[in-house]
Amino acid sequence: MRTPIIAGNWKMHKTVSEAVQYIGTIQSSQLPEDVEAVICAPFLTLPTLQNKLAGSPIGLGAQNAHWEKEGAYTGEVSVHMLQDLGVGYVILGHSERRTYFAETCEQVNKKTIAALNAGMTPIVCVGETIQERESSRTFDVVASQVKKALNGIPSTELPKVVLAYEPVWAIGTGRASSANDAEEVIAYIRQTLTHVFGAEIAEQVRIQYGGSVKPENIATYMAEPNIDGALVGGAALSPESFAGLVKAASRVGEQA
Repeated sequence: MRTPIIAGNWKMHKTVSEAVQYIGTIQSSQLPEDVEAVICAPFLTLPTLQNKLAGSPIGLGAQNAHWEKEGAYTGEVSVHMLQDLGVGYVILGHSERRTYFAETCEQVNKKTIAALNAGMTPIVCVGETIQERESSRTFDVVASQVKKALNGIPSTELPKVVLAYEPVWAIGTGRASSANDAEEVIAYIRQTLTHVFGAEIAEQVRIQYGGSVKPENIATYMAEPNIDGALVGGAALSPESFAGLVKAASRVGEQA
């Protein structure tokens, strides 16, 4: 049984003081223990959050990382630096990184390998644009992104990776892919993993859906057999909303 994982991506939101207030609220929410809850916060807030979340079941993640340990890369933060801070997760290849900062699948692959080598959990994002979807290229695009991101990774390491299917056209737009459509693509991702790594390994990999997920609609996604959680943006900015997402994921799991 794959453990559901709900990861909140704050993106470029929240000052340190706002982050502290958020954690104070979320820690009083009595989150269920059968769902892995992760907060992926801006770099500046990570040291403070690491202290605030010490001993908490809530995991701490970053939103990006460089694959080199150190060097002349102005403005970058390495996986090694995050590891030293005690950060356990990192989002890689988010569509906003690919779109706004020209991040490539090859770079995502280097970052994923570096994160695994550091003992961190990479949350690797894939997804098609509206143009690719309308030209019936969704499966080809997503399969290519998955294969390139995981290139050279030993099959024994694959279960440590979390994949997040985020159709670009559904991120921050209010337009969510239907649960059936999301399940169809995520099932294809798992089929792709089966072809490359084998069925036993593929069944262990957790695959999230992301794109306008809210407490009100997450149950429909979590009811699908191949969807193991959600990578959430806007709805994770409120601690009450994030807690609602985690609790909803737990209830669905109990009914299964």
